[in-house]
Amino acid sequence: MKIYAAWSRVPLWQRVLFGLALGVAFGMFWPAGAPAVAFMGDIFVRLIRMLVVPLVLVMIAAGVTSLGDPRRLGSLGGRTLMMFAGTTAAGVSIGIAVGLVMQPGAGADLAAAAPQALGEVRSAYDQLIGIVPLNIFDSMTRGDMLAIIFFSLITGIGTLAAGEDGKPMAALLQSASNVLLQVVRIVMEFTPFGVFALIAGAVASNGVAVFLNIGQLALAVVIGSILQILVVHVPLVSMVARVPVKRFFSGIVDALAIAFSTASSSATLPVAIRVAQDKLGIGRVITSTVLPLGASVGKDGTAMYVGLLSVFSLQALGITADVATLAIIFLTAALAAFGTAPVPSASLFMLAAVLSAVGISPEQTAIIVGLVLPFDRFLDMTRTVPSASANLTVAAVIARFEGEIDLDKSSAKPATMQASDVLTSWTAEQDCK
Repeated sequence: MKIYAAWSRVPLWQRVLFGLALGVAFGMFWPAGAPAVAFMGDIFVRLIRMLVVPLVLVMIAAGVTSLGDPRRLGSLGGRTLMMFAGTTAAGVSIGIAVGLVMQPGAGADLAAAAPQALGEVRSAYDQLIGIVPLNIFDSMTRGDMLAIIFFSLITGIGTLAAGEDGKPMAALLQSASNVLLQVVRIVMEFTPFGVFALIAGAVASNGVAVFLNIGQLALAVVIGSILQILVVHVPLVSMVARVPVKRFFSGIVDALAIAFSTASSSATLPVAIRVAQDKLGIGRVITSTVLPLGASVGKDGTAMYVGLLSVFSLQALGITADVATLAIIFLTAALAAFGTAPVPSASLFMLAAVLSAVGISPEQTAIIVGLVLPFDRFLDMTRTVPSASANLTVAAVIARFEGEIDLDKSSAKPATMQASDVLTSWTAEQDCK
C-alpha cells in the first residue's frame, strides 16, 4: 500500500512519460517479451473505448441542461464552432506552408513502400447527412461521434424545452455526469501501464524507426505542431481568454502528456475536462459542452498534418502544386479534419479524400500510406498535442466570453485528484454510515 500511495502521489503526466520511456526500452532490449505485456495495452484501449461514448453522450446533454436558458445554447454553440473552424483553417494553412518551405517529400523513396488498403472514403455529402443518425444505438456501437453529439444536443434541448417535466431528466443527466467523472478518475490510473504496453509492442515490431526513420516529415510535423501552438493558441490564450500563458500551459500539461502518449483526442478528453475545471477554473457548463464537441471537431493537429501530408504526397509523386491545387487541398483538408474520428491514425484515411480531390489515384494514395504508416505512431502522437491544446484554448476563450472562468477559484482546488483520493473518500463515507 505504501508503494501504491507513493506512486499515486506522482503527477499523472510524469507517470505516463515514465511508462512511455520504459516501453521504448522494453521493446528495444526484449522485443520477444512484448506479446506478454500486450494485454495491458488491449485493456487500456478497451477501457477508453468503454468510456468515450457514454461520456460524450451524457456530458453534452448534461451540459446543455446546465445552460438553463435554451437561447444561450445558440450563442455558446455558434461561438464554439466558429472558433474551431478558425483554428482548423489556421492549422491547414500552417501545414501547407511548412510543407512548401521544408519540402519533406522531395526525393522520397516510394519503391520501398508496400501499398496499404484504405477504408471506404465518405464523401462530404455523406459526412454531412450522417450527422443525423438513423439509429442512435447503432451510432453508439460504431462510435459515430458526430451522430452521438447531435443526439446529445437534441436530448439536452428537449430536456430544457420540457420545463418542469424535464427537471427529473436534467437531474439524472447531472448525476450520471458526476458518476462518469469519478469512473474516469479511476480508469486514468491505468494509463501508464497501458502506454507502456502499447509503446513496447510498437518498438518491438518496428524498432526505434517508429520514432525516428520518417526523417524530414517527422521534423516538419514537430515544427508545424509548435507553430500551431505558438502562432494560434498562445495569442488566443493571452489576448482573448486573458489567461497567463505560463499558467495555462502548466495547468494543462497532464492533458498534453496524455494526448502525446495515446495519440487520441478521445483518450485525452477525460483528463482535459479535469484540468479545465481544476487548474483553469473553467465552469462546468463550458467543460461539459465545448470539450466533448472539440474532441470530435477540434482537430488542429489533424488539419495541420493532412495539409502537410498532402503537400508531402505531391512532392513524393513528383507533382508541382499550383495555386488552384493548394486551394483545393486547403478546403478539403479543413472539411476532412472536422470529420476525422478522434482515434490514432484516422487522418491517414481522410488523406484519401483530399488527394482524390486533386486527382491522385487510389493506388498512388495507397503507396503514400504504405510509406507513412509504419512510422505514423510518433507522428500521430505529435499532432495530437496541438489538437488537445486547441480544445482547451477554445474552452478558455468561450469561458471568458460566457463569464464561466474564475482563475482565483481554481487556485484553491487540489492540483490532482487521484483514484486513491476517490477511494479514500468513499471508504470514509461508508465508515460514517
